[in-house]
Amino acid sequence: EVSGRSHFGSSRAASEGFCGASFFFLVMKVINSQEFVKIPKGVEVEVSGRVVKVTGKYGTLERNFRHLPVVIEKYGKKQTVLKVEIWFGLSKHLACMRTVCSHIENMFTGVMKKFEYKQRLVYSHFPINVNILNGGKTVEIRNYLGEKCVRTVMMYPGVTCRKSEQTKDELIIEGVDIDNTSMSAAKIHQSCLCKKKDIRKFLDGIYECESGTVDKD
Repeated sequence: EVSGRSHFGSSRAASEGFCGASFFFLVMKVINSQEFVKIPKGVEVEVSGRVVKVTGKYGTLERNFRHLPVVIEKYGKKQTVLKVEIWFGLSKHLACMRTVCSHIENMFTGVMKKFEYKQRLVYSHFPINVNILNGGKTVEIRNYLGEKCVRTVMMYPGVTCRKSEQTKDELIIEGVDIDNTSMSAAKIHQSCLCKKKDIRKFLDGIYECESGTVDKD
């Protein structure tokens, strides 16, 4: 079966003993643990060491996992599955293995469907004005709570912002990398936080209303 987790050896055993005035703990390691990630159709994957490069419809992503003690390689006769493997790992290492699989799955989703975050401009009296410059890579926010200062937010690499054509006062942030896309949306939200006022009364700001992918299933 190409999905799920398999373990060989003892899952984890801990014993506690007393030696003089100090305690010592014995924790057994899992001999071998594996996770499998199926490669979708239309996606090309290159694995070099622990560097994974994914190419799809919307571009190319590359991620380095050399800081983790995992083995990543293609698996199966048709090489349509990625195997993530750890030898002699503790529970902390096994958790990292599942994290690596989640990162790779997000890379597949990004190059196939592209991530999308939608945000709404919320104001009660002073309308928030947003200008999008530099081909969607720079966002200028003006007149927040009547302030004269201009808030400038730079998007992360590979992320663009645009105004929605169907909905008034809505911004759409799109990108292939889920980390850069979500952090760009967070930067826009955090640039319009209400300071030194009662946030129950002053609700003005830019808030996320929807997140997902550009290509719907």
